[in-house]
Amino acid sequence: MGREGNMTGFHLHLPHLHHGKKNEALYKDIPKGCFAVLVGQGEEQQRFVVPIIYLSHPLFMQLLKEAEDEYGFDQKGTITIPCHVAEFRYVQGLIDKEKQQPHHVGCFRA
Repeated sequence: MGREGNMTGFHLHLPHLHHGKKNEALYKDIPKGCFAVLVGQGEEQQRFVVPIIYLSHPLFMQLLKEAEDEYGFDQKGTITIPCHVAEFRYVQGLIDKEKQQPHHVGCFRA
């Protein structure tokens, strides 16, 4: 994926993937292959750093759809997901648990 992704009309800007000293300072705590999202609204809002592979997961894509419905297509800067932090943690747990399970391709015997 390049510097921007486009999933069913949702424009995802990942400014921390751009190079330069200003952006390096702003996003130095984000490991390579990850991006930051803001979750919640008001005082409940928290920042999460998640792997880029979340972008291909249907549960995370649903959260992005909710963000699109709430804020429109073209969010600038860090993506804000309007769900409650507890709901996001639950979805994050499901995605992480799924990714830890080995994929069974099948056993064949001659």
